[in-house]
Parts: sequence; C-alpha cells; structure tokens
Amino acid sequence: MKPLARRLAMSVLWPSFLAAALAEGFFFALVEPEVLFWTMAPMAVYSLGFFFFWAVCTAASTLTYYVLAVPDDHGRP
Repeated sequence: MKPLARRLAMSVLWPSFLAAALAEGFFFALVEPEVLFWTMAPMAVYSLGFFFFWAVCTAASTLTYYVLAVPDDHGRP
C-alpha cells in the first residue's frame, strides 16, 4: 500500500471507527436489539448496527477529507 493511500485510510477509517463505536453505544443504550430484528440473535444485530454506523461515519469522514483536500478556487465567486 502506498504511503499516501495508507495515510488516507488511517485518517478516514480510524476516526470513523471510533465514531461508529460511540454511535452504536448511544443507539443501543436506547433501543433493544430484539425490537429491531426479532428473528436475529442480539449479537448479530449489534454487529450489523456497528457496520451500518461505520459505513455512515466513513462516508462522512471521506467527505470531510475531500473537502479539506480540494484546493481553493480563487477564480469563482
């Protein structure tokens, strides 16, 4: 893996991982897993919830990284 790609991955994936863990903790403190999917085991619902939150937080971190990395365009109003 190239150093730039590794830096990009770590600056996007690690913060989104931490944010997803925090979001999952808050969400499942209020909502029981049995309420969401009564046919699945609670651990599976926790896992799916974590990966969902991680995907959302990764998208948000990627967008933030992109906005910060795009150079300013001084020619446009």
